[in-house]
Amino acid sequence: MSTPTLTLRSVTLGAGRPAVCVPVVERTPADAARVTAALPAGAADVVELRLDHLTGSATDPDVAVRAVAGVRAALPHGTPLLATFRTVREGGVQPADEDAYATLVRAVLAGGQADAVDVELAAAHRADLVRRAHDAGAAVVLSHHDFAATPPRARLLALLREQAAAGADLCKIAVMPHDVDDVLALLGATADFARAADRPAATMAMGGLGVVTRLAGEVVGSALTFGSVGSASAPGQVDATALHGVLALVHGALVADAPPPSDPV
Repeated sequence: MSTPTLTLRSVTLGAGRPAVCVPVVERTPADAARVTAALPAGAADVVELRLDHLTGSATDPDVAVRAVAGVRAALPHGTPLLATFRTVREGGVQPADEDAYATLVRAVLAGGQADAVDVELAAAHRADLVRRAHDAGAAVVLSHHDFAATPPRARLLALLREQAAAGADLCKIAVMPHDVDDVLALLGATADFARAADRPAATMAMGGLGVVTRLAGEVVGSALTFGSVGSASAPGQVDATALHGVLALVHGALVADAPPPSDPV
């Protein structure tokens, strides 16, 4: 069975080394564009604009639309842009009720500048937002975040499968581990999903305990990891440049261990 992939501009998720997504967490559209333009060359395979960090975006979607347009203009043509408004219930910094959340995501999609949008699995208007994104030609990252704990391995696998069934182009889970068993549960569920998946996933455990999941995703089938340049958007994010080096090291070892291709019959 071939490995499922998702291509965003020049980046293919799920093919070999995980891509590195760098979050931009500024308060104004101008600052977001400025920070994006200053990212070191090669640091970001993908850029995530965290719309919930933009002052006033929850009540004025035009703030988010302007920020997305400015960041897109500041990025190299081949670098994909993921637009994300993270709700407070899943670790975001700005309150927004279900209708406000949906209005903002719809406005960003109508602007046509984001290559992908994050839609929370728990969102009340999830089905409409997934449909609108696909109609607009944008990929959907269906996400679930738990900043308090790590669900059991079976529950994590069920969440990934639910995301896939709901139309995710990329399934995403981030959890908070409290011991090594939580980390192993996340890694195991990712591997379970990847064995039979028809689309890629991105999974990570947060904090210091979870750093290994950000580094070794390729081993279990996680296609995207998050690294910081300056401000991080979640506990445990490591420097993006250093992260690239570790991912390359892991990938090289996996390639060296891979069996040679079979001779054609």
